[in-house]
Amino acid sequence: MKILIVQDYLRSGGTERQSVLLANAFASAGHKVTLLTFRPGGPLAPTLSADVTHRSLQRSDLHLDWFAPGLVRFIEGQPPDIILLMGRMANCYGQSIIKETRDRWPNTAVIGTMRTGKNLPWLFRFSLRHVTHIVANSHAAKATLEQKHGIHGERITVIHNSLVFPDRTHDRNHELRRQHGASDDTAVLLDVAMFRPEKNQRELIEIAAGLPANFPWQLWLAGDGPALKQCQAHARHLGVQDRVKFLGFLRNPEPLYATADVAVHASRSESLSNFLIEAQAHGLPAVAYRAQGVEEAFIPGETGQGIDFGDHEGFHHAIQRFAKVSPAVRQRAREFARREFAPARQVQAYLDLFAKLLKLPS
Repeated sequence: MKILIVQDYLRSGGTERQSVLLANAFASAGHKVTLLTFRPGGPLAPTLSADVTHRSLQRSDLHLDWFAPGLVRFIEGQPPDIILLMGRMANCYGQSIIKETRDRWPNTAVIGTMRTGKNLPWLFRFSLRHVTHIVANSHAAKATLEQKHGIHGERITVIHNSLVFPDRTHDRNHELRRQHGASDDTAVLLDVAMFRPEKNQRELIEIAAGLPANFPWQLWLAGDGPALKQCQAHARHLGVQDRVKFLGFLRNPEPLYATADVAVHASRSESLSNFLIEAQAHGLPAVAYRAQGVEEAFIPGETGQGIDFGDHEGFHHAIQRFAKVSPAVRQRAREFARREFAPARQVQAYLDLFAKLLKLPS
């Protein structure tokens, strides 16, 4: 198959990591894959396989995520069998792509994706009504499409995110803990996410700051983004700057997963959290706000717990509980994530869907 994946920019976010993973996996399976971005470059660009063709529509980076000059012309030059739209900006172009391709390339399947808990721009909503099919990355996201946007369930397939950082055997990194001043008794709370307002690291800092005085904790925040400086200032304002560690963007955060004790996430806008999936795969129990789809990333009540928005006390109790879970619970989390979010399984689900839409023999 000739597969075109469309993404606005290869920033360090979860959707972008999924785009790279899928592109590399499709190419490894023998398909001709092009990853087309609106903007050139990006932190994740170097992680693309040499077997994937990467093209950009902006000749130089204009820092405009929505600007896709010559998108339809690019498709005309090499019409693919499958066009997979990844991210909000790419999905906004679904209707215009369908309009141009329907008559000239009736066998091209244009697939939209629902990978966000944010309110959808009207162009996104309009496009979802016209694309060939939609992939939702959680059952909660599919329910939102059906109940809120009136899209028939037969047009939606749920394919969960894949593990980007597969579980490997890592010993607890005592040296890394010591570098940050954490003893063996310290509960290291970890969140890996871009610093955007909707990811809500600011409130997560407030939650950690409110933990009991006799509970030893540190909060490790990995990532970068526009809300980073504000969060750093907020930690200083609350007097917890020595206990909140800002670790920056890490291309591979596996050492953090192997070293922390509890995954914490206060995001108010999700569809399915890559971070929580990866944390589970490394045996970290999870405590998170009940954003859309979040509780599909763990086994509620067993390997993680969803918390109602604003319930800091509930968050505190769950953190203290999961900081002391048994090795058996951590192993259960690993097994769950490796089974439910195995890359080979998710990639095959995409390829099976593509074959079905193209009416290829199985």
